[in-house]
Amino acid sequence: MMKIVKDGLLTTIQDLGRTGYQKYGVIASGSMDTYAHRIANLLVGNDEHEATIETTLLGPVIKFQKNTLISICGGDLSPTIDGQQVGMWKSIFVKSGALLKFGRPQSGCRSYIAIAGGMDIAKVMESHSTYIRAKIGGYEGRALQTDDEISLRSSPDYQFETGSSNFVETDWAIAAHMIPNYSSRPVISLINGPQYEWFDEKSKHSLYSEAFKVSSQSDRMGYRMNGPTLSLQNSKELISEAVAFGSIQVPPDGNPIILLADRQTTGGYPKIGQVASIDLPILCQMKPGEQLTFKEITLAQAQKAYIQQEHAIQQLKRSISLKNG
Repeated sequence: MMKIVKDGLLTTIQDLGRTGYQKYGVIASGSMDTYAHRIANLLVGNDEHEATIETTLLGPVIKFQKNTLISICGGDLSPTIDGQQVGMWKSIFVKSGALLKFGRPQSGCRSYIAIAGGMDIAKVMESHSTYIRAKIGGYEGRALQTDDEISLRSSPDYQFETGSSNFVETDWAIAAHMIPNYSSRPVISLINGPQYEWFDEKSKHSLYSEAFKVSSQSDRMGYRMNGPTLSLQNSKELISEAVAFGSIQVPPDGNPIILLADRQTTGGYPKIGQVASIDLPILCQMKPGEQLTFKEITLAQAQKAYIQQEHAIQQLKRSISLKNG
């Protein structure tokens, strides 16, 4: 069991998404930073699809009521256990009664807490992911609130020596090159979208040469971007079609919207670009007011980068297995 002593700004339970139901109009949801989510689970011996706790900017306060193994990956929100700074991207043994808190964001804006064995919550349409607007999934279909208590699945009752401390970290962590650089001014890889050629030359040039800022009117559904106005060569009507995580739609006002985890299933605005999967985690760690620029890559380049990342994750799985062997 663990208790939410303080809820934080937006704390939800997420997995890798509710797949297979978009044809019925049910959105995917899931973790915004899927890379951090996956690594956090691997570090505690879970399947990478297991649910984690996604925290946003101002993290929660969590009390663990049994000995357990956790990990914290993603944005650095200054985590502490019983007032002592705790490491990220590594496994952490936590004693019953320990209090996990978060402080000022140092990089990124979302952390992912994985618990060995996972949380004992029901799936909705084969997923633990929380979709707040529809009130489904996660913990009662909502963000976690103060005094919520979450049951944990059966896992070993860890016994370990920590001296006077209520936690102990492993003496190893994932390799530095596998930890993302959550920059406040990232360069995001972009593939030209299906309606890219609909836009005038000035807009196509601005897309890859000027900076865009994340608007305060942004959420898990999408980032509204402020920057150069993007315009069509001629007014055209588009029949609604499927959209993906990272699709960039341009509404009539010319300010692009990057669709994210809680995106709708279809969209009727022209899509000027598609963020490469490899850079979605970097994008989703951006805070309102931060700026990005885009660089053009081909589909083949995006696929190659994705395959390289997957190979690295598979190597990490093998390394963790040897450590635990």
